[in-house]
Amino acid sequence: MTATRIELVQEEPADQKSAHEGLVVPRASVRRPRSRTYSLTVRALGPLVLLAVWWIASATGALTPDVLASPTDVVRAVGELWGNGQLPDALSTSLTRSGIGLLIGLVAGLTLGVTTGFTRLGDELLDSSLQTLRTIPFLSLVPLFMVWFGINEVAKILLIAVATTFPMYVSTAGGVRNTDRKLVEAMRSFGMSRLAIVREVVLPGALPSLLAGLRLSMTLSVIALIAAEEINATAGIGYLMAQAQSYARTDILAVCILVYGLLGLLADGIVRLLERVLMPWRAAVQGEAR
Repeated sequence: MTATRIELVQEEPADQKSAHEGLVVPRASVRRPRSRTYSLTVRALGPLVLLAVWWIASATGALTPDVLASPTDVVRAVGELWGNGQLPDALSTSLTRSGIGLLIGLVAGLTLGVTTGFTRLGDELLDSSLQTLRTIPFLSLVPLFMVWFGINEVAKILLIAVATTFPMYVSTAGGVRNTDRKLVEAMRSFGMSRLAIVREVVLPGALPSLLAGLRLSMTLSVIALIAAEEINATAGIGYLMAQAQSYARTDILAVCILVYGLLGLLADGIVRLLERVLMPWRAAVQGEAR
């Protein structure tokens, strides 16, 4: 009697057995991290497709040389400009302008962002004025800078500095304001000075925002460089473009445009490298998410 009762308790109904047999136990999906070679190959597909379309359009005659030179002519123009020294000189001049202007803009934006984001007095005194100036397109300042500073290098560098200041300012101020105030107050209770708190707590906490501002500023430094070199430049990539336009050299024009694009790509690559070095945990999380 007892054994029979135990068997009856353990036995499941037929309909429940069939239902259980139809269920599939889910398995945890494990994603393997992508290799560096695979990632670089995927990234290169877009530019390679554009290059192939350009080459095919030029080879079939759909794209005539008076509209845009073929890739072969562009490569030939690069060899010509590099051989006579024009391209290295132009690159050196343009990179110097962009670098000095970018450095001034980053220092100004970082200083103003920390001041307005960390102190209430700085926020009340400066933020409204800076937000008003930020809405002014930097290209509209070109005639005014020419009146103030002439057509020398000062006007070009300051134009780049103004263009790169405000992205860094907005990102820095936002990152500083989002710093954990309890942590700041705790550091003050331990007797840390304001400068030490900014250096040891605020800036490390705002690092993602700082790098985002750096990326925007570096991109704008290339855009502002193009505008700055339109101010009666006698050297630089912009000067090469002006000369090529005068002689209808579409191959040299394409070279200059590609150089500007490569400078922007290089700027973005530098920021990505800084993110990997300064925030290695972020790269690891992104790799797992993919």
